[in-house]
Amino acid sequence: MPLDEGVAVRKGSDWIAPDCAGIDFYATDDGLRDLLTLYVPGDIRATLQPHWQRLGQLAGGRLDELARIADRHGPVLHARDRFGRDEDWIEYHPAYREMESIAFDDFQFHAMSHRAGVLGMARPLPPVAKYAFQYLFVQAEFGLMCPISVTDTSTHLIRTFASPELKQYLLPRMLSAEMATLWKGTQFITEKAGGSDVGAIETVARNEGGTWRLYGDKWFCSHADADIALILARPEGAPSGTRGLALFALPRRLRDGRRNAYRIVRLKDKLGTRSMASGEINLTGAEAYLIGQVDAGLKQMMEQVNLSRLSHGVRAAAMMRRCVNEALVVARGRIAFDRSIIDYPLMRRQLLKLIVPTEQALSMAFRTADAMGRGSAAELRILTGLLKLRACRDNIAVATGAMEARGGNGYIEDWVNARLVRDAQVGLLWEGTSNINALDVIGRAVGKTQAHRALQGGMHDLLRQSNLPAPFRNRLGTTLDRAVTMAADIAVSPESESLVRQAATALYNVASAVLLAHEGSHHGADARRALYARCVLEHRLMPRDPLAPEEPAWEKAASALILRDRAATWDEVAPLLAA
Repeated sequence: MPLDEGVAVRKGSDWIAPDCAGIDFYATDDGLRDLLTLYVPGDIRATLQPHWQRLGQLAGGRLDELARIADRHGPVLHARDRFGRDEDWIEYHPAYREMESIAFDDFQFHAMSHRAGVLGMARPLPPVAKYAFQYLFVQAEFGLMCPISVTDTSTHLIRTFASPELKQYLLPRMLSAEMATLWKGTQFITEKAGGSDVGAIETVARNEGGTWRLYGDKWFCSHADADIALILARPEGAPSGTRGLALFALPRRLRDGRRNAYRIVRLKDKLGTRSMASGEINLTGAEAYLIGQVDAGLKQMMEQVNLSRLSHGVRAAAMMRRCVNEALVVARGRIAFDRSIIDYPLMRRQLLKLIVPTEQALSMAFRTADAMGRGSAAELRILTGLLKLRACRDNIAVATGAMEARGGNGYIEDWVNARLVRDAQVGLLWEGTSNINALDVIGRAVGKTQAHRALQGGMHDLLRQSNLPAPFRNRLGTTLDRAVTMAADIAVSPESESLVRQAATALYNVASAVLLAHEGSHHGADARRALYARCVLEHRLMPRDPLAPEEPAWEKAASALILRDRAATWDEVAPLLAA
């Protein structure tokens, strides 16, 4: 609307749009709070809500300040100590160390899933609750979430597969509540010869007098100076390919305190995640502990990879939320041609293109975490790959769109948008590229384990439980069945490999549409989630003629509800679903 008379005249810096500094990311996120109500039991919610509130305030305040500083002052590798000894060590800025203290000491992210006593809980946190904390944290800082996540997932593998003696040695250190005694974890897989092709790994494990020693190079090692690294290597004489790989725990320091026989050769000069140290590792007879069966290394490591894929989906959802928050602050705070830019139809349409995929990712992340908590292995199997594939890809477009909403300032490193664009890229690469994840979903989860049937059944159950207008519910159900049939057909057709991304994307979109519709129809929830479902259905799953421009009446009304700064009621939304 036109500026009111009497408004103070803007001059100079008054025209620059604000950012999200100081915003409470928990209080402003209606979708997050609705889903916590839907998925987390009331007693657990009552215990954890003050901590979510506190982290939401930190994420928009002190944590955000520290993340900006740490991004500008990245880690520095020192090859030797002052005596000239090969005691390589990484120097971090104090801002990074303070973020570590918030994550590992204050909130104890690393221990949430593994023991009681974290944040006043009498038992380990359920997955949804844990990932809600990750979601809030990443809205301020993405890089440190890698060490947080791999410490958590490394602990899971050791608890699951290690011998009793190895558990007794490692777990008290990895679950410590004190920074001084905590051992942080990581995973080292990638080599020059083998990235996605893990079977090409060249690192050799030799059993020398009853002690396993590792020889070789690891090419991309995030959290390079972790206290304990899970690593794949091929025992001498083992078969080639993935069948010959074993899983080892590689300590940075030996039991007598000496450095183990490996070196951080250099740190990677990365596009993003600059606060966190990724490097190259040279192993020259490093002592390591065998985990589990000597011929089951890859199968065991894949548990960690899949957990990391879920975390990456949550991180993508979090970064998209930060992007949406930034874009909305700009759109409401920037004046151009005597109007707030949110009042311009084209900007409103651009904002919808940012909001809808963000809400899709949030719903899919929570459903995936809930499947883990319910022990629904088949549903978890397919949802994890779908979330990693699509949320990480959508994050690129959302980050770019939010940068564009800020205009030229979005390209300047003084503002968070440039970092969000840089950091978004890594989701396409870590834990498998888009092609690898699509092949995993369609070729394995659908083609080999029939996990799509569990997904289909779960989504139809939600539709039956939802208070949706019958025509809209039927459209969702029919589209779901078509997407599942397409995925199943492509999975058994060797000549259809080029279509696996199309099939996986269809499954993601239709599953997220069902989830959004169900959530929006839930009593007391923000009914706008059901409008997001219709947006997904119409724009991502239905055929459209690009030469027949049209803006339906329902969409104009939906836009008005979505872009206002308060929730919508079911009575406001339901007619727009049936229109």
